[in-house]
Amino acid sequence: MMTVNEVSKLTGVSIRTLQYYDQIGLLKPTRLTEANYRLYDDAALEKLQQILLFRELEFPLKDIKEIVNRSDFDKTKAVEQQIELLELKKEHIENLLNMCKYLKVRGVRKLNFTAFDTSKLDEYAKKAKEQWGNTPAYKEYAEKTKNWTKEYESGLMADFTKLFEEFGTMKEMDPASEKVQAQVKRVQHFITENLYTCTNDILYGLGTGYVGGGEMTENIEKMGGEGTAEFIFKAIKIYCGK
Repeated sequence: MMTVNEVSKLTGVSIRTLQYYDQIGLLKPTRLTEANYRLYDDAALEKLQQILLFRELEFPLKDIKEIVNRSDFDKTKAVEQQIELLELKKEHIENLLNMCKYLKVRGVRKLNFTAFDTSKLDEYAKKAKEQWGNTPAYKEYAEKTKNWTKEYESGLMADFTKLFEEFGTMKEMDPASEKVQAQVKRVQHFITENLYTCTNDILYGLGTGYVGGGEMTENIEKMGGEGTAEFIFKAIKIYCGK
């Protein structure tokens, strides 16, 4: 058995995120101690690995919960997909590393941008989602995004980025203030309008991911500056009545 702190250190998933997974029924601890501390066995860690795979594929937590709790959930297929996804990421990183080594030796006289191509990763994620995406939220997402071009997606993501940049300018304000809460509502509306229906529960789950560490947190901090992710999460908690 491992404590929540040990699981966090092993996996890189924050304690707060593990606690939230427990609250929403996505990943329950194997048992609680008399002092109410969470303990996880190997089966729970295996389930967490599956959850992290679907997070890498950018599934909403609501959909992940439905998938991993299915009676017909294929664990073997999930592991095989994780291996393939990691192999593709490894290949992508190696291409970038080789490009940097080349530039170090030869300089930038011959520019080559093929190392930045993520089409293999994008295509793999798309196929994996098609195999697992039998949930209403994903079907809605697939329907709304099916005709997107790369240019349209880039423009949309730029608009989404601006929302987080604006949060960065509000960090000294009270997260419960009318202006900050209106900004949270704009984020929720943007997701609902362009991706899938963003209920308060889904929004809260996203907020937990914003402060969960890793690439998502880092990107938000780049957009709005240090402390932006934590500020947004506080505002979302208030908005969702948590």
